[in-house]
Amino acid sequence: MESTKDAERLRRWRLGLGEEAQDCCGSAGLSMEDQQIDAALAALYETGSRHSLRGGSGASSPRVARWLGDIRKYFPSSVVQVMQKDAFERLNLQSMLLQPEMLENVQPDVNLVSTLMSLRGIIPEKTRETARLVVRKVVEALMKQLEEPMRTAVTGALNRAVRNRRPRYAEIDWNRTIRANLRHWQQDYRTIVPETLIGYGRKSQRMQREIILCIDQSGSMAASVVYSSIFGAVMASLPAVKTHLVVFDTSVVDLTEELDDPVDVLFGVQLGGGTDINRAVGYCQSLIRDPRNTIMVLISDLYEGGVEKNLLQRASDLVQSGVQVIALLALSNEGAPFYDKELAAKLAALGVPSFACTPDLFPGMMAAAIRREDINLWAAKEGIVTA
Repeated sequence: MESTKDAERLRRWRLGLGEEAQDCCGSAGLSMEDQQIDAALAALYETGSRHSLRGGSGASSPRVARWLGDIRKYFPSSVVQVMQKDAFERLNLQSMLLQPEMLENVQPDVNLVSTLMSLRGIIPEKTRETARLVVRKVVEALMKQLEEPMRTAVTGALNRAVRNRRPRYAEIDWNRTIRANLRHWQQDYRTIVPETLIGYGRKSQRMQREIILCIDQSGSMAASVVYSSIFGAVMASLPAVKTHLVVFDTSVVDLTEELDDPVDVLFGVQLGGGTDINRAVGYCQSLIRDPRNTIMVLISDLYEGGVEKNLLQRASDLVQSGVQVIALLALSNEGAPFYDKELAAKLAALGVPSFACTPDLFPGMMAAAIRREDINLWAAKEGIVTA
């Protein structure tokens, strides 16, 4: 019993004192998780550490983003707030936000936006507008890159979804009808016998599709939040789509009213905290008016802090009612995500495809969902491995 207490005491001293205490405390041994905790502490508090975050602000931005995610993972929120404040002062992140030269030369960098989102609560008032300018510049660059593919894919899919195969005479699209029936050309009569009539889609007063983006705002999902906000803003601008944007940790926040400005959305997100996916899905369920015209995209690493049994029941109910439910384990370019493989497999068994998706493939995925294609088959064509 005493030896266990001694080992724990040595472990705590080793983590508190850092690498220099390795010789006197090394006998305690550090687990893999302890080593990651040690690296997070060393990055902030040990000047000469190989893990240090000090250096050029441009090069360190991705490392800072990863470090912020690590401290949220290993320390309680009260400690995280202290460490973030220390990082802001010790690593001179304030100067990174205040230099006009950086604003003029900043490159589109999702990691940078993630960092600013994480520090939002401790950025001094006088630098807050500068931070918004940085985020806006990054968002505008990403919009230029992503808006047109998203708009084209969704609009095209919607148009095909409403193509009228039983048109009245006044609704016939003669150009498409002729092209579709050229093989029925009758030489003797010098005319085409139209076997298939294609008409213009009948205009409807209701939305053609309702799309709900339900986003986990835990620290590891920061990049996914950035991309989701931009895609949500694009879809919200399409008249035939009703888009909802919901973010969650243990609480749920509906940011749909902010979708006209992705920057406002990002500054309304509070990264970190626990995760209650069941509660978030329950809120999204309450938004659904027409299940068979609704697509719900849950973007989460699926580490559920709520009641998993209830979450699975909700997912089953949604699928059975006709809602297309898709679980994205990540929406980013950061490689294979960490996620709860068991929960992903359980959702897949209920008919909820679960996989990671890069931003360039997201428009195609949404188009396939709008056309009511099998998303698992779409993923296979794209070389995506599903859970």
